[in-house]
Amino acid sequence: MSFGELINQVKHGETRITIGAEWGQGRAAFGGIVAALVYQSMLDAKEKLPPVRSLQISFIGPVAVDAPLELETEVLRQGKSVSQIMGRGIQNGQTQVTVIGSFGRARESTISVHEETQVFHETPDALTAMPYIEGVIPAFTNFFDFRYCTKLPFSASSDTQLKGFVRFKNVHEEMDNAALLGLVDAWPPTPLPMMKTPAPASSLNWSIDFIDDQPDLEPGEYCQYLAEIIHAQDGYAYTRAKIWNRKGKLIAISQQTVTIFG
Repeated sequence: MSFGELINQVKHGETRITIGAEWGQGRAAFGGIVAALVYQSMLDAKEKLPPVRSLQISFIGPVAVDAPLELETEVLRQGKSVSQIMGRGIQNGQTQVTVIGSFGRARESTISVHEETQVFHETPDALTAMPYIEGVIPAFTNFFDFRYCTKLPFSASSDTQLKGFVRFKNVHEEMDNAALLGLVDAWPPTPLPMMKTPAPASSLNWSIDFIDDQPDLEPGEYCQYLAEIIHAQDGYAYTRAKIWNRKGKLIAISQQTVTIFG
């Protein structure tokens, strides 16, 4: 089942979703689709929400594939300008993921600062697509088209940055913020290219800020992605990323705390 087909189940009112093994990531389902499903359920919990500004995502436990995931939402606060909503993904009676969303209306301001456009000098067509290696690369990556500008995971790189392009292989996917969650989280944890041999790593906490009401992306368009390790020690890495469209317009800012088992 495609990314959009899973999201559409929630759009049509389903609150009990089963993620297939094709979306597997080690012993769990791909975090990007899990977060997107919970986020979509939050949108449907309250009519006429302001635009989403940021999400705080905590991956508490692994969401199993081929098992029902219950989606629950709670309106924490509904203000005149800003609303806070919590979403939960529950499996076997245990909360496995929480998402707290901040939704805020636009307001007049004398402050306006815009980042200069960032267009990578590399082009996707000139880069080799990331190959799929069964048992090494997670199954969910088959849904995405990756083009790495920096080294691939487990290549003993000395570079603390991860740079490249990504898009859905299904070019008909709807490009909304749920899809953007999938595109951003599709990238491996930033420390993985620095590792010499395959070893597990996973997101503990994830914060993402959205620049516009909806991402300025066309179906089939590559996103530009640049992540860097801010600090890493004791089995934890703190990373920050920016995501642009191909015209160089900033569309999201992402930050993660990553656990490293190697």
